[in-house]
Amino acid sequence: MGELHVLEHPLIQHKLGIMRDVNTCTKDFRELLDEISTLMVYEVTRGLSTKPVEITTPIGPATAYVLSGKKLGLIPILRAGLGMVDGIMRMMPNARIGHIGLYRDPVTLEPVEYYCKLPPDIEERDLFVLDPMLATGGSSSAAITFVKNRGGKNITLVCLIAAPEGVSRIQRDHPDVEVFVAALDEKLNEHGYIVPGLGDAGDRLFGTR
Repeated sequence: MGELHVLEHPLIQHKLGIMRDVNTCTKDFRELLDEISTLMVYEVTRGLSTKPVEITTPIGPATAYVLSGKKLGLIPILRAGLGMVDGIMRMMPNARIGHIGLYRDPVTLEPVEYYCKLPPDIEERDLFVLDPMLATGGSSSAAITFVKNRGGKNITLVCLIAAPEGVSRIQRDHPDVEVFVAALDEKLNEHGYIVPGLGDAGDRLFGTR
């Protein structure tokens, strides 16, 4: 089963606490999501492999370590996932970026893909699916399925806040996918929002309702 990683670093928790506050404005919310995404990269990429290379420092020869050439890909789920891209790209500037757009069918309540544009060689890449809120898990699970159907194999889900229901859904549907979150909250309410959560991440990110 895919492991759940809750990143409890003090800086992440400090910034997340400010994001949760209903009085935090759109500008600050956007900047905090960007900053937390950058901080999360350090743990999310801990499993990347490296290889030794011989270099020369100003003092003399040395053995250094560089990433072993593995290709990387970021796949934000529209629209809130876009808020995580720049912060992660700051640490992974050579990653390719795909996009997945979903909406919920009003009759079946199932996620429906309306847009999907992915790097053509996703089967060769370590892929990071990005979505700030893992609530029911329906959208994230569907997005991962769409990626797998197009050849993606090595997939990690990166979220800001998760509910236990969403984590269980991902672990049931995609036991091969690791999940990284900054916080695991209490539950979902009757409207499907994470409690205590931070509200609608997309609306707070882009100043909409």
